[in-house]
Amino acid sequence: MLDQNGGRGGLFGGVFGRGGPVADDGAWLRAMLAAEAGLARALERAGLAPAGAGAAVTAAAARAEDFDIAELSLSSALTGNPVPGLARALTRLVADPAARAAVHQGATSQDIMDTAAMLLARDAIDVALADLSRAAAAAARLADAHRGSLMIGRTLLQQAVPITFGVVAAGWLAGLDAAIAGLVSVRDTRLAAQFGGAAGTLAPLGADGPRVRMLFARELGLADPPLPWHTERLRIIDVGTAMARVTAALGKVARDVTLLAQTEVGEVSEGTGGAGTPVAEGGGATPRRGGSSAMPNKNNPVAAVAILGCAKQVPGLLATLVASAEQEHQRAAGAWHAEWQPFGHLLELGVSAAAWASDLLENLQVDAARMAANLAAAGGFPLAERVTALLRDALGAPRAHDLVASATARSASSGVPLGDVLLAAPELDAVGVTHADIEQALDPATYLGAANTFITAALTAHYPAAHNPTSHHTG
Repeated sequence: MLDQNGGRGGLFGGVFGRGGPVADDGAWLRAMLAAEAGLARALERAGLAPAGAGAAVTAAAARAEDFDIAELSLSSALTGNPVPGLARALTRLVADPAARAAVHQGATSQDIMDTAAMLLARDAIDVALADLSRAAAAAARLADAHRGSLMIGRTLLQQAVPITFGVVAAGWLAGLDAAIAGLVSVRDTRLAAQFGGAAGTLAPLGADGPRVRMLFARELGLADPPLPWHTERLRIIDVGTAMARVTAALGKVARDVTLLAQTEVGEVSEGTGGAGTPVAEGGGATPRRGGSSAMPNKNNPVAAVAILGCAKQVPGLLATLVASAEQEHQRAAGAWHAEWQPFGHLLELGVSAAAWASDLLENLQVDAARMAANLAAAGGFPLAERVTALLRDALGAPRAHDLVASATARSASSGVPLGDVLLAAPELDAVGVTHADIEQALDPATYLGAANTFITAALTAHYPAAHNPTSHHTG
């Protein structure tokens, strides 16, 4: 029988199922049963099933623990999908014999599977949105709190020019807000019921077919599409793409954290977070988060690593959904079937990454002093661009560039500060550049450009949309 304990099982569930069992076997079963129950209620409302049939089927469908997933798996080997076996089992469990005819009436297996996929997507999106909203709020707080926290900007993994950690967090925030907007848009506009019958015409229901479809969609809180979409799979791709955008935005955050948390950099670290209480090994001390099985000194950025582990799997899954969109005639031979597992897996990974991200950003430890120290230890090199600009008018661009490049090389080899090397250059005396000019040019706090303006812009864009996005509902 169905295990109702909740949570994604298996060795890897703690990493890749962090957000909950949004698309495991139990979730699929419950969603398919909800679709069957919604159809029975719609048939009754349309006058095509006896009074009370909807309630009777719904009552039986509500008892998911009465359905044997192993038995449904075996039956699916005979029919190519689990719905025929599910419909037979549900019919047996309906207490009122007169109501049993309302089970699966007018539907085909794909109607139930596709509608279940939409229900799973809606639930997964809502779970992800709750965690993404928390993550975005945390990123906004970090951006505002660290407007003035100077650090080295890095391009191509090399030191570039000074920035602030606030502008880094603002960039994370912008990505999170865009991912949230994409999820909300898909949930509110692209989740639709599927009801077309054998070949998309609802022929058994005659003229009542479109009305039953409308009532079916309404019962489940899904959109009523203009016509069935059995072999038009853009809705599936849109859901997958929205989740892929989530993991892409979160992957950016996580990769930055892993780089900034490196021992030699040490500018951020993960807090303990809310991963729960781990189980002690071999009766010893309870293992700590971030620990290593071999190295007691390690403090690994587990949340960031888990997000990246989720994000790396998503492109392949999305590619499978896109490849499966080429479907024959009115029912695909294999391409539709190929969607089920990657679709569910993609939902789970997006939800898990979002759960890890809220943990990561709400508990992120920022070492502004270490950032400032790393910037100071760079010996003025991150300001070389600014010094070049200072000298450009007097010396010309090529000569200014070559002079500063030579000075940085001498500074690096000799250990003499860049400012001192520059002031010793005879070219500067000839053009009247003073010690104060060089000192000003090498002050990182005065070379931040529009960083503060960009932080304000990100925060301004965020807060009007920061009201709980999970308050929206699919129409």
